[in-house]
Amino acid sequence: MGKLLIVGTLAFDAIETPFGKTDKILGGAATFIGLAASQFKVDGAIVSVVGDDFPEDYLNLLSSRNIDLSGVEIVKGGKTFFWSGRYHNDMNSRDTLVTELNTLADFDPIVPEDYKDADVVMLGNLHPNIQLSVINQMTERPKLIILDTMNFWMDNSWDELMDVIQHIDVITINDEEARQMTSEYSLVKAAAKIHEMGPQYVVIKKGEHGALLFHKDQVFFAPALPLEEVFDPTGAGDTFAGGFAGFLAESKNISFENLKKAIIHGSNLASFSVEEFGTERMKRLTKEEVNMRLTQFQKLTQFDIDLK
Repeated sequence: MGKLLIVGTLAFDAIETPFGKTDKILGGAATFIGLAASQFKVDGAIVSVVGDDFPEDYLNLLSSRNIDLSGVEIVKGGKTFFWSGRYHNDMNSRDTLVTELNTLADFDPIVPEDYKDADVVMLGNLHPNIQLSVINQMTERPKLIILDTMNFWMDNSWDELMDVIQHIDVITINDEEARQMTSEYSLVKAAAKIHEMGPQYVVIKKGEHGALLFHKDQVFFAPALPLEEVFDPTGAGDTFAGGFAGFLAESKNISFENLKKAIIHGSNLASFSVEEFGTERMKRLTKEEVNMRLTQFQKLTQFDIDLK
């Protein structure tokens, strides 16, 4: 069983989509990553921070999925990170209504001793200095360090982001962010530029249009499963990252061929995440459902062709 260290937010989200709205519900990058990764045989741990307003039921949910929470700091009298957003009708764009950092503003991550030798480290979307601090606490070089980031850090912490990116193996970003990071519209050219910054592998997510994996001169495209309804896209990218990291931690194989499989597993789990608000769908997802949909992914791209 491989060890997976997850760094990211445990949070409250309040979401509004064309299908409805919620009050504060369970959210955060580490939450979605952890729930997705728990679909695999991994020894997982989360490093994060919450206030004492974070319900024990939420912590118990994660613990019940074999996720170690000894790296989660609970600040007495503190408030948990809160984000609120409203999605447009196309479900691809959204407006951030509220962002309250709360305990996250002074977060100093502490990696549990038992996970300083983790096989895979999944650095969820956080300030690059927090991500680098975690890397520096590892006693052994992980087999794979995966970084998720966003345009906010490109705008506000470019130098720090460029520092941490030199220490990682895989970066996962969306197409808009890849273009912003490199000033290249072509995603092939953008991936080549990002390779030069440090990562061996570049994963560019295209939402409902799938994901691309780049490694040197090799390229792989994974489609997204066509869905009748997308109810709430919040956490889909983190769910993708959790499936990707969880599969690689379980298999302990970081070849390009295996990363291709990891992309499919990540896309598969993300297709469930968007079906309901927040984490609701992921909380009751079964292995049978996961495997059934994997066969749909296989049929989506499988074909025979005769070359004359």
